[in-house]
Amino acid sequence: MKDKVVVVVGASGGIGSAVSRELAAQGAQLVLVGRNPATLNVLAAELATDTLVIPTDITQPQQVEDLMQKAVAELGAIDVLVNAAGAGVMKQYNKITPEDLDLMLDLNLKGSFYTSQAAANVMKEQKSGHICNVIGILGKHPMAMAAAYCASKFGVVGFSKSMAEELKRYGIKFTLCYFGGVDSPFWDQVTLKVDRSKMLTPTTAAQAIMFALNSPPQAVPLEINLQPESHLFF
Repeated sequence: MKDKVVVVVGASGGIGSAVSRELAAQGAQLVLVGRNPATLNVLAAELATDTLVIPTDITQPQQVEDLMQKAVAELGAIDVLVNAAGAGVMKQYNKITPEDLDLMLDLNLKGSFYTSQAAANVMKEQKSGHICNVIGILGKHPMAMAAAYCASKFGVVGFSKSMAEELKRYGIKFTLCYFGGVDSPFWDQVTLKVDRSKMLTPTTAAQAIMFALNSPPQAVPLEINLQPESHLFF
C-alpha cells in the first residue's frame, strides 16, 4: 500500500480509525473523511504518514463530489476507497419512525452510494481502483429488531454488485465486508443489550480489510465474511 492514495470514509469510527492506522503503517497516503473535524485532526496527528483531512457530510452529494475532487487535486489520484461510515437503529418494525428510516437510508445507503459513485468516476479515468464497502453481516442475514438497518445494508450490497459488473472492465475491484458484531462506537447509541466483550475488535476487522487491499493484482477478493465465534450466521 506504500504511496497509494486511500480515502477512508468514517475514519474517526472504530473500524475506520483502525484501518487508517494499518494503512499508515504500510505507507499509504490517507484522506480522512468524517463529519467531525476535531476527531479527524486528532487521528491525523497520531498517524506517521501523509494525511489529508476533509470533513464531509456524505449524505450530501455535492460535498462528496467536492471531497473526491479535492483528494485528486492534492494527491493526484484515488487508488482505494474504504467506506466504513454508518449508524444503526435497532427497534421493532412497528416502532421505527420515518426519521429512523430516513437516517438509515440517507447515511448507510445513500452515503455509501454517493461515495462509491464519485470515487468510481475517478477510478474509471485511471482504469484502476479498489472500493471496499463495509456492509456488516446484517447486509447478508436479516435479524429481528433490524428492519430499517437491514434494508439500508441490503441496498448497499445491491448497488455494489451492480457497479462491480459495470466497472470490472476498467480494472476496478469491489470487496464487500460482512463483519459480525465489532466492538466499536457504533454500539454506543444502540439500546439492544449486547455483550461487547465477545465481539470482534476493530483491529481484527481492519486486518481483514488490509488482506483484501493487499491482494495480488489479478485477484479479486469479492467478499469477506468474518464473525465472532459466539454469534454466527450461516
